[in-house]
Amino acid sequence: MTYAQAADPEPLDPRDAPAPRYGSASLADVLPAAAAGIGVPGLTSGLELPPADRVCLFLVDGLGWHALLDNAADAPFLTSLLPTSKAGTGEPITCGFPSTTATSLASVGTGLPPAAHGLAGYRVRDPATGALMHQLRWDPWTEPALWQPHPTVFQVAHAAGVPAAQVSAPRFERTPLTQVALSGGTFLGRLDAGERIDLAAARLAATERALVYTYYAELDATGHRYGMASADWRRELREVDRLARRLAEQLPPRSVLYVTADHGMVDTPPAGPDRLDFDEDWELSAGVATLGGEGRARHLYAVPGAAADVHAVWREVLAGQAWVVTRDEAVELGWFGPPGTGVEARVRDRIGDVVVAMTGNAAVVASRREPKESALVGMHGSLTPAEQLVPLLEVRT
Repeated sequence: MTYAQAADPEPLDPRDAPAPRYGSASLADVLPAAAAGIGVPGLTSGLELPPADRVCLFLVDGLGWHALLDNAADAPFLTSLLPTSKAGTGEPITCGFPSTTATSLASVGTGLPPAAHGLAGYRVRDPATGALMHQLRWDPWTEPALWQPHPTVFQVAHAAGVPAAQVSAPRFERTPLTQVALSGGTFLGRLDAGERIDLAAARLAATERALVYTYYAELDATGHRYGMASADWRRELREVDRLARRLAEQLPPRSVLYVTADHGMVDTPPAGPDRLDFDEDWELSAGVATLGGEGRARHLYAVPGAAADVHAVWREVLAGQAWVVTRDEAVELGWFGPPGTGVEARVRDRIGDVVVAMTGNAAVVASRREPKESALVGMHGSLTPAEQLVPLLEVRT
């Protein structure tokens, strides 16, 4: 055996991948637990949260648990709340797989894992048409109620007489993603982040019981463009910290504020061995009819009859850099929902024949198919702690 052969990495065992904590400590468990504490009937969760009459969920796009720990000096208020995370245990929760915005927002709003709500990635194939569906942009157009038919927690709360509101940027009001993931009650759009924070606090105080959601997108956008090591990202983190403190200081009595995130992020070097280009690698592209997902979490839809070969080749080429599994393995291991529960029939074939979750700082980009995404510095989507673990900080009055 040569030295080169001895040094070759072995394919990673997918059983070692840290699966999301669906049913006990995931994003999908937060709103059902919080709404049940307000008195909304019919909602259950394996996550236990103390009750409050007024609940505000402040979701910061891209605020991972490890990123917060690593940048404590830029977020003194949020850092002071770390012991309160996950009902005072001082622990993070997980977002879900893939750790990406469309998937996570659907989990937050519906209280369901991806196996049920069906937004199973950044881009997934529509089994009815064969087209690759971009679930943030909702392109190509697909009837929202057919794609995700389950009611949101906000709709359930509103129907039960608990006022619900979403306070966000105006551009999100009529998007299909908002419709399937966050609709119900009243949408209030404000461009200025400070105005959104003040309005969220006002909505909490307006009634004896309330469920309010507000959202901040800029931290994620800055991380994508410049990376988390940049001064720009740290500046945004300081703004998030200021906004969270501002909201906490305005909470009316008998309220709880939860601060969480849809995913974390890792910086991927723009060049070098950690970036593989699907469009330039004949081994990776062989047998793949459609490339879905994103750089850190790929759905591979194989040419008929080629799924086993695609699985074998990707395991070999990405040995040491990714967990590579078949669709059935991903479901069995609990990547998309609790192990043993399967996936809804309409969702199953949205998942790739082969599913790839990257480790370390590695990414599989597609420079021609996805030029904008391939140019990103910060990425997310996989099962690593940097991407999966998010805070559930709280302030109570």
